[in-house]
Amino acid sequence: MGETAGNPSAAGAARDESTLADARASFQSLVRTIWRLRQPDGCPWDREQTHASIAGNMIEEAYEAVDCIESGDAAHLREELGDVLMQVVLHAQIAADAGEFTIDDVVRDLDEKLVRRHPHVFGSAEGARDADAVLDIWDEVKRAEREGRNAAEDGAASTDGADAEPASEGLLDSVPLAFPALMQAQKVSKRAAKAGFEWDTVEDVWDQVASERAEFEAEEPGSDARSLEFGDMLFALVNVARKEGIDAEGALRASTAKFRRRWAAMEGIARERGERLEDLSTSELNALWDGVKGGE
Repeated sequence: MGETAGNPSAAGAARDESTLADARASFQSLVRTIWRLRQPDGCPWDREQTHASIAGNMIEEAYEAVDCIESGDAAHLREELGDVLMQVVLHAQIAADAGEFTIDDVVRDLDEKLVRRHPHVFGSAEGARDADAVLDIWDEVKRAEREGRNAAEDGAASTDGADAEPASEGLLDSVPLAFPALMQAQKVSKRAAKAGFEWDTVEDVWDQVASERAEFEAEEPGSDARSLEFGDMLFALVNVARKEGIDAEGALRASTAKFRRRWAAMEGIARERGERLEDLSTSELNALWDGVKGGE
């Protein structure tokens, strides 16, 4: 689509074009390689794949890239981003072979969406003061897009007969069900909050956590009801994180990584002593844990 005139307030701003890569040749070479693998004389494995058969690979590759980001491993991040890109191009080729869409459609749609959702950069909208203002603009554009899709779908339904049900998209429908549970909970609660379904203060949310805990403890241990109440308690805690400006998914990942790091250190100490953690008592394990924790 290309860059538009841009925001007048940003006119004349210095831009470092030394970081603007020309990936036309390398990207087209990748597209051709994936296409070649899917040909009759290509790779039997690649030819057999469908969107469904490799859906899990997209998630795995994305998480491996996140691991590199969190560990600050730029060299491996380059490789893992390539693996993520391979999934995108392979899915696009599968779609092209089925007559659904092509990688060109994917790239063009993305470019158009980015331009459309940044009117403060590519359009005539007033420049955003800060990152929060950008998010407000982004949400407003997405809301308009959703309303436009709903209007189009409702119009299509009305032409199919009087009994046809409109297929309008709800506020939460675009939050993927495949998201990790904490991430999904935070995104869902954030959207509901923007619509006005919100606690006044973080203290109010802590009160909700206490209420959910009481309901959890009132249920029979091991029952489905107790499990559901535990989920409600977690959901309330996610809202505490949201109110505090904390990414719940990232916070839990960081805590889990810290636990794994400390446990590995404990295993190392035990090996040096000729011991196994499995053979130690709870008090001995706690002493090892405190020692590792204190040495950080």
